[in-house]
Amino acid sequence: MPRGERRDTLPFKMAKDLDELLDEVESKFCRPDPLRLGVAERPKGCGGGILGHDRSRAEANEKLRSTERFKKEDDLDSLINEIFEDPNFDKKSFKLKPKSSGNTSVSAPIQGRGKSCNPVYLGGSTAPCGIGTTTSQRSCDHLRCTACDFWVVSYDDYMWDKSCDYLFFRNNMPEFHKLKTKLVKKKGARAYACQCSWRTIVELTDLQTDHQLRWVCGKH
Repeated sequence: MPRGERRDTLPFKMAKDLDELLDEVESKFCRPDPLRLGVAERPKGCGGGILGHDRSRAEANEKLRSTERFKKEDDLDSLINEIFEDPNFDKKSFKLKPKSSGNTSVSAPIQGRGKSCNPVYLGGSTAPCGIGTTTSQRSCDHLRCTACDFWVVSYDDYMWDKSCDYLFFRNNMPEFHKLKTKLVKKKGARAYACQCSWRTIVELTDLQTDHQLRWVCGKH
């Protein structure tokens, strides 16, 4: 080969060798490992040249970090599921603690659970609902019947029709679309019912004064 022609091909050969070297470096150190990612994915957006390889390297590293983060989260979820699925694990004794005792929005509902009304009040639609006490007279909205073991339902500004009987509630509780056939509008009243008993209340009433009802506070 003539000497002049050899000098002309030398820069071309060096450039080609440089490209091959960069490709080898990228394949070994820049691209995500298929075994770690689960699939062999080639980084997108390669623009060619040194800038293109740098961009590919950055994208590959970012994808690798994201994949590792998701893998750790999946491993944690799997560990939690294994703990709960263990037959020796007592779920009843497992309790979550509030993150901060100073957070009233979280701690207040937790502290309020398990409280019962004392005394237990029934009231009309104008009576506020909640935990009833001697100083805070509120109608209980969490009543349960110990006779039929049903939760007591209530409907504001309604009264029960005089034709209601035991079989009506026995067959239709707690389906409202069936119960409403015996509900009559009455401003200020509140219609209560379980599967075996029913009442229409207008004024605030102490439940203990009605000896026929087997309703108790189901705790708030």
